[in-house]
Amino acid sequence: METKTVLVTGGNAGIGYFVAEQLAARGATVVIGSRSAAKAEAALGSIRTQVPGAQVRHIPLDLADLTSLKASVDALELSRLDAVVHNAGVYLDGPERRETAAGHELTFGTNHLGHFAVTHWLAPLLADGGRIVTTGSFTAKRAELDFDDLQSRNDYDPKRAYARSKLAQMLCGFELDRRLRAAGSSAISVVTHPGGALDSLTPSRPPVHVRKPGLSPAGLLLQGKDAGAWPAVHAVLEPDVEGGQLWGPRTLGMRGRPHLETVRGRLADAEAAARVWAASVELTGVDPFA
Repeated sequence: METKTVLVTGGNAGIGYFVAEQLAARGATVVIGSRSAAKAEAALGSIRTQVPGAQVRHIPLDLADLTSLKASVDALELSRLDAVVHNAGVYLDGPERRETAAGHELTFGTNHLGHFAVTHWLAPLLADGGRIVTTGSFTAKRAELDFDDLQSRNDYDPKRAYARSKLAQMLCGFELDRRLRAAGSSAISVVTHPGGALDSLTPSRPPVHVRKPGLSPAGLLLQGKDAGAWPAVHAVLEPDVEGGQLWGPRTLGMRGRPHLETVRGRLADAEAAARVWAASVELTGVDPFA
């Protein structure tokens, strides 16, 4: 079987790290996109310890800086990319609203607009049957977009901004697949979410992550970030995956092996998805697969 080459954004920590490690263990060549070279090198070292002979490397990637994304894609130095996992993101816990250099709200600008724009630059590299995998969040299912204030300029709340950014990501992941089908492309777009993934339930990978000793009652309902990576890895590699699907954990959508979920509620709102897409084109100046 031909070796797959996969880019994992934010593969230096958290769920993204375990996506990268598990893909490497399955024989993929993995490129970690990270804005921190030091953290990326630590992740590469850990993966090589866990997976002897792993084919892994790093490119600089700062999703909050739209002007840098073409150079990051050029740094891949690839003529073919089999998949990209849009995993990187920020979750701000302070009350202060922050902006990217382009003036976008930082959470929305990084989590959604950065991935939207980098897809435009990655598109020419995607192989026949290539896969764009968007890592969403179950919090998005309860979110509601304010199309009059996508940048959260009014009444900013960090948790709400995060949930909205993930809803925008997931909606555009589904919209991307609709546009790929309409264009007759063989590439597919798939959306996943990790369920409830906690650091306290995650195995140690020093220096990337060191688990504190002790048992957590949350282990009965939730899981570690290693298990949270399973849906994304499944979406990249498995033959039962189709475009426009949503994969998450089997048990109550919170833990367990990857399971195909029904796309419903706000996630199934094609009109809202088209509106987010149009707004994202206006804000970034690019249109993936236009």
